[in-house]
Amino acid sequence: MPPPRFPEPAPGDVLLISTCYEDGAARWGGLLDRIDARREDDVLVLQPGGVRLRPAEDRRWDHLHGGNVPALLPPTGLRPPVAVLADLPAAYGDGPLLVDLAALPGRGVRVAPARLGEVLAAVLDGTLAFDDLVRAMDRYGMYQGDGGRPAFPTPTTAVPHRSFPPLPATAAALLVRTCFDDEEGWRALLDDLGGADEDGWVGADLDPDEIDIEHYPLEALVVDDRAFEGLRPGQVPVLVPPGEHTTLVALADARTFTEPGRPLTVVDLYDTPGRSTVLPCREVGSMACNLEIGNMDFHEFIAVQGTQPWWAE
Repeated sequence: MPPPRFPEPAPGDVLLISTCYEDGAARWGGLLDRIDARREDDVLVLQPGGVRLRPAEDRRWDHLHGGNVPALLPPTGLRPPVAVLADLPAAYGDGPLLVDLAALPGRGVRVAPARLGEVLAAVLDGTLAFDDLVRAMDRYGMYQGDGGRPAFPTPTTAVPHRSFPPLPATAAALLVRTCFDDEEGWRALLDDLGGADEDGWVGADLDPDEIDIEHYPLEALVVDDRAFEGLRPGQVPVLVPPGEHTTLVALADARTFTEPGRPLTVVDLYDTPGRSTVLPCREVGSMACNLEIGNMDFHEFIAVQGTQPWWAE
């Protein structure tokens, strides 16, 4: 059974949705004390700016991610351009996740709790666009954070809007072709990844004795469909079907076929949905493996401007 829809907020209100629960109770993790707000009945009025934040709880929203949010919005009524998620990272001390509901629905940016009122007010009055938030993310996905500027900033919306079909449901990784200008290069990429089998997987039938653990092979379902031509990272999270914990989505885009190492653009689906990094194709398998077992976090695979990433040392 799909989770229930979110309540329709009153005009001008922004939903603060709990997506982290323990023993059936919302786990806010001190977030409500870390944001500057006064309580008025069941609403939090943020300072500065006076934005009205309406907490919403339902244990059936446990483990929802930013990409799941647009599908659960009320079907009618006025929608604010953002929602705020109190998710697992926020419960453990990170900033809450702002989810885009207007420009590229489902992508996210984290905001320091003390700045939530200021940032939300600017978004609601049009002073800040969601693209501005994305462009100013640090490697941790934090708006104007101090974690370093990504060497490959996540692309924003400077392309025509398009509708895309849902991506296939899988608990593994997805390799999605988004550039169709180089057929020979695409075949060479698949060969570099061990070749695709008859079911459309790369890396699924490799001999364990032949695996290079320093460059762990990518096991991924291949999506070779022109319906996804031009797909950008921020458009990916909403296309991932709910219910499957897809490890990551790697995009074979124009960069893949024009730069050394056949780099792939890898999209974060969970910590900061829609955030991306660029890795040589031979490193993406190690990334998927480490993310799947919880050994490393997405930000550890983001190169920072002015520094050499650890995988290039």
